[in-house]
Amino acid sequence: MIGKFKNIINSSRPVLVDFYADWCVPCKQIPPILKEVKEEFREQLRIIKVDVDRNPNIATQYQIRSIPTVILFKDGEAKWTGMGVRSAAEIKLMVQQQMDN
Repeated sequence: MIGKFKNIINSSRPVLVDFYADWCVPCKQIPPILKEVKEEFREQLRIIKVDVDRNPNIATQYQIRSIPTVILFKDGEAKWTGMGVRSAAEIKLMVQQQMDN
């Protein structure tokens, strides 16, 4: 699984990863926020979800200590990390900065 994950994030198109767990109550607030972000960027941004309980190796490798956490990757590098529930406006700003680079 970690090899597949690395293939996904090693893209010139930004990839936003939502680290979550089914039992996490704040994590349930993230999908509508990410939907709003996706509507703005459409095909310019890929969004994936990673269940930390099912993928502990990925969570450990990227030092996920609390959830929800979103990480914005570009070319395999973490460009921004947002811990906790972040606003759509903040996430859009970070994505736009990566599009401009």
